[in-house]
This record gives sequence, structure tokens and C-alpha cells, in this order.
Amino acid sequence: MSALPEASVKGRHAFLGLIRGSHPEPVVAVTGANGLLALSAGRGWSTVWVLTAVLAGQLFVGWTNDYLDRDLDARARRAEKPVPAGTVPPRRMRGAAIAALVACVPLSLANGLAPGLLHLGAVGVATLYNLGLKSTPASVVPYLLCFGAVPAFITLGLHPPHLPPFWATSAAAFLGAGAHFTQVLPDIEKDRRLGVSGLPQRLGTRGSTLAAAGLVAVSALFVLLGPGHPAQLQLAALAVTLVLTGGVVYCGLSGRHRLAFRLTLAAATGIGGLFLLSGWALA
Repeated sequence: MSALPEASVKGRHAFLGLIRGSHPEPVVAVTGANGLLALSAGRGWSTVWVLTAVLAGQLFVGWTNDYLDRDLDARARRAEKPVPAGTVPPRRMRGAAIAALVACVPLSLANGLAPGLLHLGAVGVATLYNLGLKSTPASVVPYLLCFGAVPAFITLGLHPPHLPPFWATSAAAFLGAGAHFTQVLPDIEKDRRLGVSGLPQRLGTRGSTLAAAGLVAVSALFVLLGPGHPAQLQLAALAVTLVLTGGVVYCGLSGRHRLAFRLTLAAATGIGGLFLLSGWALA
């Protein structure tokens, strides 16, 4: 059997590099959570616009992050990053980000003017994070704002449109903030050496781990208690979420930082399950 042409091999490696550069785990988690929440709240077929708009926005933010951080990643010798590793040329990463943004605008507005502008505003805030807010004590603010906007993005697309209850906005905001602290855990020491001084870097590994666990737990309690009268299934989902949160603490404090982040995503899935069980409250 003949070998694949060199151009085909390079193209495949570049494609896989773009997937890695998009930060696929949070892309899948955030996009899927938005879609499931939209379905549970009654968005019906328009959930397609939720999924595609969020996917495009997440890809733009992820690729922009890797493109802007390419020099820092090279200095840190992060071989897993596709641009400094030479898998994806910077021009291609930039082009992919621009294409995702171009797609994000009409896909967002397809949800309606108000939810579309809200989503584009959230993408803009996330871009400000990439442009420098992540190196300030306010690094958690974009996560609070962007995740906190998710319930309104869903409910403003309903008929009739309306704002979500306070508990839903608070739960989403705290969940996003918790994810911020664990997402950077594996790189805190490298970031400090490179001069990146966001809030997690200032708190350190221990402080960020405890902050993440506390925020995720508070988020789960908001979802459980916000709609009132939790059922047994919701209590069981809360118990699983709190166990996973305990795993975040253990892994974060014992040096298993990437596992701590994955457990945070798992805990977020548990909270998403609580949201689904309470989805009627958003309708």
C-alpha cells in the first residue's frame, strides 16, 4: 500500500491541530450544555441556532486565544500547543478564528435580535479576556459575565421572550467562575514565570482549587434551591455533583491539575442535569 502524499498528511495534522487549538473540552461542554438547556426550556427546533451560534463563538474564542498566546506558549515550550509546535501556521489559526467570527454573527442573530446581541456581547467580553484581562486581578469577571448571560440567551429566544430568574443567572455565573480557576491550574507556575498574573495565579494552586470547589458547590445549590421544592432525583444529582466537587479539591491539592479540570467539567455536567430537571422554571 502506498503512503499518503505528504500534503495530505500535513493537511490532516493541521486539521487535528486546529481541533486541539480550539480547546475542545470546554467547546464541547459549553456548546452541549447550552443546547440541552435550550431544549429543556422549550426552545424546540430553534435549539439548532443555539448550538451553532455557541459553537462558532467558542471556536472563535479558543482559536483567538491560541493565536494571541503563540509567543508565550513558545517561550513556555508548550509542545501540545499547535502553533508553537509547528502543526498549524499562525496565519491558518488566525484565518480559522476570523471564519468562526464571521459565522457567529448571523448564527447568533438567528436566535433573535436581543439574544443574538447578548451572545455577541459575551463573545466580545471573552475576547477582551484573551486580549489582556486574563493577566489582571479581574480575570474572573469575563467568566462571570459570559456564563451568567447563558440563561438570558436561552429565555430571550422563547415566545414570549423574558429574562430568566435570578437563581439561574447566579448559578451559571458561579459555575463559569469556578471553571476559570481549575482551567488554569496546570499552568499557574508557568504563567507566573511568564508574567501572567490573573486572579488564579495570584491565589496560587491551593487558593484556586478551593475557590473553584466553593463556586461550583454554590452554583449547584442555587440550581437546587432556586426553583423551590427539590425532588429526590434533584437531590441525587446534587449529591453526585458535590462528590465530584470533592474530587476537584483532592486532585487540585495533590497535583493532579488536569484531572481537577476534567472533574470540574463533570461537576458542571451534574449541574447541567439539575438545570435540565428545573428547565420548566426557565420557560
